[in-house]
Amino acid sequence: MSLTKEQIQHIAQLARLELSKAELEKYGDQLSGILNYVDQLQEVNTDDVEPTAQVTGLNNIFREDAIENCPPEEIKIALNQAPGLEDGQIKVKRVLE
Repeated sequence: MSLTKEQIQHIAQLARLELSKAELEKYGDQLSGILNYVDQLQEVNTDDVEPTAQVTGLNNIFREDAIENCPPEEIKIALNQAPGLEDGQIKVKRVLE
């Protein structure tokens, strides 16, 4: 599959890339090559192949949550280094509006 110049420019714009004419041609050829490879993969018969999410056999390992109290002197040190405090807690800028 060969991409047009307009398609390559559109992809670059979506990726917020400013490309020169030489870069547009270079990357356009590379993207077209990748799409040609994907087209080849589409021809492979996968009717008897089960879908897999991962093939390494790894499992998630979870641990129990454990509450650990910090020594009071460490809490004091952390609070003294905070940019701002409110009611004995570190005050931070609002993240959500």
